[in-house]
Amino acid sequence: MTLRTDLVDLRSDTVTRPTPAMRRAIAEAVVGDDVYGDDPTVLALEERVARLTVKDAALYVPSGTMGNQLAVACQTQPGDEVLLEADSHVFVYEQGGIAANSGTLAHPMPSDRGAIDPVAIAAAVRGEDDHVAHVRLLCIENTHNRHGGAIVPLERVRAAAAAAHQYGMAVHMDGARLWNASVASGIPLADWAAPVDTVMMCFSKALGAPVGSILAGPADVIHRAHRLRKRWGGGMRQVGILAAACLYALDHHIERLADDHARARVLADAIATLPGIRVVAPQTNIVFMLLEHPSLDGPDLARRLFERGVHLSAYGPKKLRAITHLDIDDAGVERAVEAFRAVVGEVLGVATA
Repeated sequence: MTLRTDLVDLRSDTVTRPTPAMRRAIAEAVVGDDVYGDDPTVLALEERVARLTVKDAALYVPSGTMGNQLAVACQTQPGDEVLLEADSHVFVYEQGGIAANSGTLAHPMPSDRGAIDPVAIAAAVRGEDDHVAHVRLLCIENTHNRHGGAIVPLERVRAAAAAAHQYGMAVHMDGARLWNASVASGIPLADWAAPVDTVMMCFSKALGAPVGSILAGPADVIHRAHRLRKRWGGGMRQVGILAAACLYALDHHIERLADDHARARVLADAIATLPGIRVVAPQTNIVFMLLEHPSLDGPDLARRLFERGVHLSAYGPKKLRAITHLDIDDAGVERAVEAFRAVVGEVLGVATA
């Protein structure tokens, strides 16, 4: 497959490529052997994130999925029950990993755009009846992908975590895009991480690094995660070349997330003027478009947009997703808007200029 370089690629913020300055940081990285625990660049990254989140320790991992899976495995036992939001990444997009990897039972919960009601958490606890699983872990996602990059408000995170802790559960936050929540809300990472026991954050999404995520939490949990990472094939050697890109991203790519959020709003506002489409107002960098006209079909629109140089994701027949990121500038947003106007006008047979 030939990679097109002329696309406005809105499929995900995972598609970003390292900037020239980030590539220099990669080339100049001081490295060791991380399996032996002596890669200084990895150690510096882990220590920095532990400080940012005010956790005992942190562990660099190849992917956000591995970070989430480690968090579940290291805070539960086989046969335990895990409460998680029904549209969460852990439940929908990790191939049933908590069952396959940890032997745990998923208990999907309804929510208000990712915010789980403490009353529902309490109701899920069934005591010490020998017939039922022990509920040991609550998973929260923030920002929430399938709810359009929604920020779960801090007070609701605190309330859900407090309810879970009251019943003896640990709490994990899938914070793949927690950087976005922090920048958009102005609330520091430490405050977002304080109510939960463990938090995972990605460098390869909004921050634009090529590879890697990080899991932060109590020292004993991170120690177990370090051992389990090795068993699962995540032990890496001179991985400081990748950690250097993450450190560069922490220095240079956090504050600029506000630009992605602004461009998402511009894109959303323009598409919302088109007939037959309802747009979920973005809080961060994810734009969901709901296709309400019967003639508008998600995969068909995605194909037509691709032919015009705009690449995005179809979520079934009636939903499209676009994500702004480091490699999308103002001109890219305008190209996307023009393509949408042309395609929608073509399908519906109306003027959209």
